[in-house]
Amino acid sequence: MGKHKVVITGAPGTGKTSIVNGLESKGFYCFHEIIRDMTSKAKQEGQSEEYISNPLVFVDDALQFNKDLLEARTTHYKRSINLDEVISFFDRGIPDVLAYMDYFGQDYDDFFISNCENYKYDSVFIVPPWKEIYVSDNERMETFEEAENIHHSLVKTYSQFGYDPIEVPKDAVPNRIDFILETLKNK
Repeated sequence: MGKHKVVITGAPGTGKTSIVNGLESKGFYCFHEIIRDMTSKAKQEGQSEEYISNPLVFVDDALQFNKDLLEARTTHYKRSINLDEVISFFDRGIPDVLAYMDYFGQDYDDFFISNCENYKYDSVFIVPPWKEIYVSDNERMETFEEAENIHHSLVKTYSQFGYDPIEVPKDAVPNRIDFILETLKNK
């Protein structure tokens, strides 16, 4: 199979990070999501107590925030090339940045597009919105309805870059992990 780069993506609150943590506990190499730390830091620096679903309102330069996020995800991708691991899992991929920018109506230039075109993943799994497990917190500010719209933006963006995201069934985390691993075995 060679080195396989696998994205686990989905709207906020879908259980994606629990899946990635479960994969890691099984011994797989996982690159963890960085946006929560960036959002928390931006909120602290912005000193806003207002509930707002867009974390970009807490930063002075939204475009730079997204460039930093894109560069961090690209760094994860590049690091995976030099690993001895057969499979590397990513909690969100490079196209997620564009999906969110599209969702929030932000413009972006060729820098963003070329990163998506030049750093391709081998498989993309998308975890659908699931109202029964959805919870908001200090870094997850979206409503469930917003999460559903973000899901559609993610599917659209990944599809535009030639991916066919595989939907992970709504199920217990171990069963979701088994689904992903079985699907990868059959590729």
